[in-house]
Amino acid sequence: MNSPFAASKSRPEFRNIHVSQIVQYKLPPPGMVSILHRISGAALFLALPFILWIFDLSLTSELSYTRLADFAAHWLVKLVLLGLAWAFIHHLIAGLRFLMLDLDVGVDKPAARTSALAVFAISLPLTLLAALKIFGAF
Repeated sequence: MNSPFAASKSRPEFRNIHVSQIVQYKLPPPGMVSILHRISGAALFLALPFILWIFDLSLTSELSYTRLADFAAHWLVKLVLLGLAWAFIHHLIAGLRFLMLDLDVGVDKPAARTSALAVFAISLPLTLLAALKIFGAF
């Protein structure tokens, strides 16, 4: 006997997606900016003790500043500083974009795509300049 509460249609079957499907997914530029904004914010938050320690070394005394300069001369430390520079620059520029979106400026799809590409067009060259400065090109 059929119950009045029984489902008359079969339910859809959901299967687990494979990792290759996730890796191959092409995220649009606004989505990429959004995810990178979250990653850069998390990186800045997690690196806060390191940043405060560097700031403390740079201001405490001349001897501690020399110690910091010796520490920062290592290539691995320079790479970490470059990552922090990217995180700060990207988070700042993307944050300005999100503030503009909160003000209803550039919310439509073409403008959002253009502003997302502008975030990359501004933050990546600034990060390159930071890399040149950190690694001693000028």
